Amino acid sequence: MPQTQQRRTAHVLSAPGLEGVIGADAEALTRLFGPPRLDVRDSDARKLQWSGTACILDAYLYPPEGGGRPAATYVDARRGDGRDVDRAACVAALRQTPPRH
Repeated sequence: MPQTQQRRTAHVLSAPGLEGVIGADAEALTRLFGPPRLDVRDSDARKLQWSGTACILDAYLYPPEGGGRPAATYVDARRGDGRDVDRAACVAALRQTPPRH
């Protein structure tokens, strides 16, 4: 029997300060933060990354259950040294400063 590839079910992050980011597609995120520094695709998942002086932001995009354009369901934020940063503060900082390449 041929194996069928199962779609991943994404957990959607919900937190204050992430409005306009969670649920946004890649085009909307690019309008918010500029071109991503990193764009990685893995099957139906996609990771976009932006960095600035304040932090590094990773956005994880998955297609909705019924199909359609992948949208951000989760974001992670950290400093350049790997220490965690408040996600909302990172989003705010990257919206205000152009991304570093």
